[in-house]
Order: sequence, then structure tokens, then C-alpha cells
Amino acid sequence: MKDLILIIEDEEDLLELLEYRLETEGFEVIGCLGSKSAKNILLEENVSLMIVDRNLYGEEGSEFVKKIRKEGYSMPVIFLSAKDTQEDKIKGLERGGDDYITKPFDFGELIARIHAVLRRYKGFNEEKIWKYKKITLYPKTHLVSIQGSKEEKIVLTPLEVKMLLTFFKNIGLVLSREYLLEEIWNNQGEPKSVNVAIKRLRKKLNPKDEEKYIKAVRAEGYIFV
Repeated sequence: MKDLILIIEDEEDLLELLEYRLETEGFEVIGCLGSKSAKNILLEENVSLMIVDRNLYGEEGSEFVKKIRKEGYSMPVIFLSAKDTQEDKIKGLERGGDDYITKPFDFGELIARIHAVLRRYKGFNEEKIWKYKKITLYPKTHLVSIQGSKEEKIVLTPLEVKMLLTFFKNIGLVLSREYLLEEIWNNQGEPKSVNVAIKRLRKKLNPKDEEKYIKAVRAEGYIFV
């Protein structure tokens, strides 16, 4: 499987060039001009590494990284910025960056640093496996296996991983839609978003509807049993 790199860069010409060069190096690439669209991608895609400009429209790049770190996103981040003082570099690294490259930059160096950061991350980020009944969850790789299922591994979206982890940590407890919105969507979604996501996750965990792990509790929310 190719590593997926998410680039957040407000200069459209540079963004297109970065996308092209990284794709020729064998990476899968998604580019965004701002942090708002990037957040949606993080919820749906298994991002291996992010390249983030500090000078983003509407939200400073290191603030965005600091925010997603608090939300539990752990993929490595390389800042690519014209902010080149020692203070700027320290601030970027303190807010969650793993490396910092200043503009103008050499593409060869960027590629080398990407490979180096990915090697470090994959070498030290051992995966914790979660098990409950017939379910085994592998959060890092976004995979789940169901004992007795024909499919060996089922791919989950990042949002589905966060949701299933939340249920794993609260087995037997009723979780309200409001709680799930705060924990998983950071209050950015609507109650119907929870219902839709639950329906999709249920289908993946139990495609034949033989055993319902996530049950609705009328007027209260959902419970993982």
C-alpha cells in the first residue's frame, strides 16, 4: 500500500508542483489550499504524513497542527514555510511538527526528509491492538477483523476508528449523541451525522446482521455490548 501524503499549502502553483513531484516518487497525494478541507480528509482517509505551510489563509499552520494533535492525530508532520527564524522553527516543532523545512527548498532534500520521517515513525510507533468478543481492532492501520467473517480484514475510515475506539473505552455505557459529537467530531457535526456513521460502522462490524454490537437506547444514545 502506498503512503498517503496530505499537503496543505495556500500557493496553488506550488501545491500542484508538490503533488506532481511526490506522485512521481511513488506516493499517493491529496492537496488542500486550506485547513478546513484538510480536516474533512483526515476524517475519511488514512493519512501517512502531512506537509503543512505555516502561512495558511484563515488559520496559521502550526495552530492547526496543535489542534489536531489534541484531537489524537499522530501522523508525522513536516512544516514547509517561508518563516525561517530559529524562533519560528522552534514554535513549529513545539506545536507538533516532526521536521521543518524553509522556503525556498530543494525537492531532493524534501523527498529525503519525507522518507526519513516515515522510517522513524513506522519504527517507533508500535500498534496497540484492541479486542472485544469477535472484534479485533488495529487502530494504526485502520483495520478490523471479525472472527468467523469471510473477509480477513475490513478497512475503516479514520472517523470509524475513532468511533469504535470510543465504544471500546466505554463498553456497557450508554453514550449520548452529544457526547459522541464532542468526542469524535469536536462539536463540528450534527446529531444526524452520528446516526449515519453508526449505521455504516454497524454494517462493517456485522454485514449479515447476526450480532449487533452497537445498540440504540431510545431517547438516550448508543451502547456497545
